Amino acid sequence: MEILIKDIRMIDETKDLQGDIYIKDGKIEDYGKDLDYNCRTIEGKNLVAMPSFIDMHVHFREPGYTYKEDIYTGSQAALKGGYTLVNLMANTDPICSNMEIVDYVLNRSMKLDLVDIHQTVSITKNFDGKTLDHLDSLDNSVRFISDDGMGIKSNLIMYKAMVKAKDRDLTIIAHEEDEEIVEMDTRLSENIMTFRDIYLSKLTGAKLHLAHVSTKESIEEVRKAKKEGANITCEVTPHHIALYDNDYRVNPPIREIDDVKAIIQGIVDGTVDTIATDHAPHSKEDKEKGAPGISGIETAFPICYTTLVRSGKISLNRLSQLMSGTPGKLMEFNKGKIKKGYDGDIVLVDLNKKILINGDNFISKGKNTPFNGKEFYGEVIATIRKGEVKYDGGIIVDNR
Repeated sequence: MEILIKDIRMIDETKDLQGDIYIKDGKIEDYGKDLDYNCRTIEGKNLVAMPSFIDMHVHFREPGYTYKEDIYTGSQAALKGGYTLVNLMANTDPICSNMEIVDYVLNRSMKLDLVDIHQTVSITKNFDGKTLDHLDSLDNSVRFISDDGMGIKSNLIMYKAMVKAKDRDLTIIAHEEDEEIVEMDTRLSENIMTFRDIYLSKLTGAKLHLAHVSTKESIEEVRKAKKEGANITCEVTPHHIALYDNDYRVNPPIREIDDVKAIIQGIVDGTVDTIATDHAPHSKEDKEKGAPGISGIETAFPICYTTLVRSGKISLNRLSQLMSGTPGKLMEFNKGKIKKGYDGDIVLVDLNKKILINGDNFISKGKNTPFNGKEFYGEVIATIRKGEVKYDGGIIVDNR
């Protein structure tokens, strides 16, 4: 399979060029000026080609909660948002604590052939907060472990988990929440666990990735730890970048304006490594009952582009690094750059197109979003995975 994208602005974390991209057999074979290949051709004039986005924090709800989302609808929603690689969390039913569930998810994904998926395994067996023996049976397809949705309460268990993760070359994705404190003070709940896990990571040498960092204190602690050489990375979400003083139910909660400023400063100065959506679809009934979460994978790019790039805070290159380059590196997939030999995963965007967010129009089963009625710039026009157009917004010019 071959595809040629002509006369397009190419942007990744290091380049900003006008020209053509040629993809053959699923890989980027060539890029540059005036390429001439006899194959399917897409006219890219007035559009931007970026490496497709990579989401390190997603909930597709399968198995067990497919009334909220499933791997098919989640993958379709990801493609509409410009994503071709996602990392699924373990809070399914049953909880993903063994290779049987990992293999089920990966096999289902391969049969659908829509996006690439990594399945995270729980840190503690069935989220029991204490059992780690199941980690010994994981194979090399598992790169991350996380009890996302719950913090690891025991200091000893988290220490042991980090020792085991270090030995097995696994990265811990930490949901920083102290359940004994959270009802009293959500900020203290996040901060105290963040401080503890950074210390344990420095002590053990384990790779630690901090999920959905939302407070100014946690961002500052990450900054200091990185300066000391700690083996840590962190992510922030579009909703924690673009919203403040908002009571829409999400965990961690939407914070205050000073926290948003601190997060954006962390993005500007390199403290923040990735933007991840924490895509958490819910049924209307579950959301009305107070289920925390935002269905965010379809809207992440326009929200981040408008809030960060169009406002002049960062460059589009830096946004590509946050949404593609660094997550591709951390997930150890051959994606995230426009580079010869990399997977031919490209998203075409119209930076000047204004969109009005309406959750009712989401492909995701989850229509839950606090951004209803808000306008942002930057529409995903098409998403290409390994040289095949998987999502077409219907307006690309295609010369066969």
